Amino acid sequence: MSFTLYSATIPNFLQTLAALSGVLDKGLQHGKAHGITAETLVETKIAPDMLPLRFQLLSAVHHSRGAIEGVEKGVFEPPARRPETTFADLQALVKEAHASLERYMPETVNQLVGRDMVFKLGERQLPFKAEDFLMSFSMPNFYFHSTTAYDLLRMVGVPVGKMDYLGKLRLKR
Repeated sequence: MSFTLYSATIPNFLQTLAALSGVLDKGLQHGKAHGITAETLVETKIAPDMLPLRFQLLSAVHHSRGAIEGVEKGVFEPPARRPETTFADLQALVKEAHASLERYMPETVNQLVGRDMVFKLGERQLPFKAEDFLMSFSMPNFYFHSTTAYDLLRMVGVPVGKMDYLGKLRLKR
């Protein structure tokens, strides 16, 4: 088996999104047991100048499903603001992103190698090859926001550990 763009991205997105889904479920259970509302969890942040859990989850989804879709379209832009996102909305969004990525076939993703695309930020445009964008921009952002979401829930006492963050490991022999 050769190393492909599909194998470098989709299984990693799926594993971490599934883990995030489990961490969110534990977060909601913990909140209910300890009098922390879902709305409070959604707005949790470590520092006053950081964006809350809501943003971290939206960004993790955008840098997984949204990144693949952006490469397919040839353009990736920051996500639209969604300030009125509930905990249930976020849980559903993570599950929807997972389900969407499960539908990608290896040949579909592997055909993206070498494709030109652009990251648009307002008037600024940064050109990329699809694989460079996914591996040097979206994957690091995906892991950053996923880890931050985990850390925010851990900070409020949600009993999660490293295995919760890793989720179900996909080991092949």
